[in-house]
Amino acid sequence: MPRIPSPRTRHLAPVAALALALFISRLALAEPMKPVGAFEHHQDVGGPTLAGNAVYDPRAQTYTLSGAGPSAGDALEPLHFAWKKLEGDFIVQASVRFVGAAPPRRELGILVRDTLAGSSRYAAGSVHGDTLTALQYRASAGAASQVAVSSFHPTEIQLSRSGNRITFSAATFGESYKSVSQEIGLAREVSVGLFVASHEAGVAAQAVFSNVRVIIPAAPDFKPYRDYLGSHLEVLDVATGQREILHSEPGSIQAPNWARDDKLIYNSAAGMMYTYDIASGKVAELQTGAQRQNNNDHVLSFDGKMLALSNYAGEPRRSVAFILPVTGSEHPEQITSPEAGHTFLHGWSPDGKKLLFTGSRGGETGDHRNLWSVDVRTKVETALTPPGTLDDGAEYTPDGKHIYFNSVRTGTMQIWRMRADGSRPEQVTFDEYNDWFPHISPDGKWLVYIAFPADMDPWSHPFYRQCYIRLMPVSGGAPKTIGYIYGGQGSMNTPGWSPDGKRIAFVSNSKL
Repeated sequence: MPRIPSPRTRHLAPVAALALALFISRLALAEPMKPVGAFEHHQDVGGPTLAGNAVYDPRAQTYTLSGAGPSAGDALEPLHFAWKKLEGDFIVQASVRFVGAAPPRRELGILVRDTLAGSSRYAAGSVHGDTLTALQYRASAGAASQVAVSSFHPTEIQLSRSGNRITFSAATFGESYKSVSQEIGLAREVSVGLFVASHEAGVAAQAVFSNVRVIIPAAPDFKPYRDYLGSHLEVLDVATGQREILHSEPGSIQAPNWARDDKLIYNSAAGMMYTYDIASGKVAELQTGAQRQNNNDHVLSFDGKMLALSNYAGEPRRSVAFILPVTGSEHPEQITSPEAGHTFLHGWSPDGKKLLFTGSRGGETGDHRNLWSVDVRTKVETALTPPGTLDDGAEYTPDGKHIYFNSVRTGTMQIWRMRADGSRPEQVTFDEYNDWFPHISPDGKWLVYIAFPADMDPWSHPFYRQCYIRLMPVSGGAPKTIGYIYGGQGSMNTPGWSPDGKRIAFVSNSKL
């Protein structure tokens, strides 16, 4: 135990007294670190009347936090805080819910602070037990402020920092985020994490945080296709939005397909193909022979027996279609020619006789590409959409009658549908986002796609943006948001539905 200084301390010179006070403060905080999940430590802040706690469930990938009161008003203390140190920009996401029928005077959220002292500058994305959802902050000494978010009882929250701008976003599952922002000059290194608080003395509040992601985003000046972030291979329950990280790598992996034997097949940015066995967690390279420059456009046949690859080959270097057994092969069969132009695969007909691809043919240049089919046996190609625009992501419905795709032909990137022969095209989505890569569920009833922000150039498909995964009925109806992700190029380019139609696989990103 450190020796408590005597009252004579106050007679020391002011500088010496301050140094001694800081030393004592550090001794008081020098308790053993208590890591919990992704966070370095958890502790009470502000002296609550009851001790709080934080527990991580690695199987469910959830955090349960409890924190007590009483409230200290604008100081946002007392509370229980699970935190880690971060520098620079960050994004923290979570799905949240209170536990039990405790009084409405309780609070949960995501918190960033300069220090753990009560007077510290901070910003908090805060959800209260009543209807208040707000960005609460103390930008300097004195009273704190808040900016409300028009989202009542949200289940999905996110707090991010970009430079000095702090943004709090909130939504009820199924909706898209509503956001507020504020310039707040916090320290470069801060403590960031989850918190729970009660505003009544002797009463503890409890909350569960799932889908927790601590994301270090790409630098503003990163170079696409050269500077890569790390990757999380994830699966998502389409009914509940519950996510699970299966595997993480510090490099770029992309575009998982879901095979019949519950193996996920994906490519790396380096060009190799891999399998991830869900039951064992084992990663293995998939044999593709000399084809080792594979990109993130690959697709399984409907019967699950064959895999089609887009592999860079030839001179000039262009993406070319190959097919091989799903178990791998030293000699994949080449289907298209590099001399014809790029071939980016997206679909296989239900009868296994045709492949769908986005291609540059017949004089198409730059980003202008249209949709084609190619007969696997004869190698004969057929144009399905006219030149002069960008059509992409084509995929057959399980009955083979329609093809879904995305197109920029009406100004923004939206989802379209046409007959299998390319006739009668019609627009399917009409929202404010840029919508890419429609994937039809195995029973043909549902459509998932990735939605990029409205400010994205619809002629691009960028890496490392905040995106949504959205779900809508094939029969028509309003789409809903089921995934709130940081990703983009390579996240969901290819069909990733589980064979039972209950989950989808995708890739999210962060610097790891």
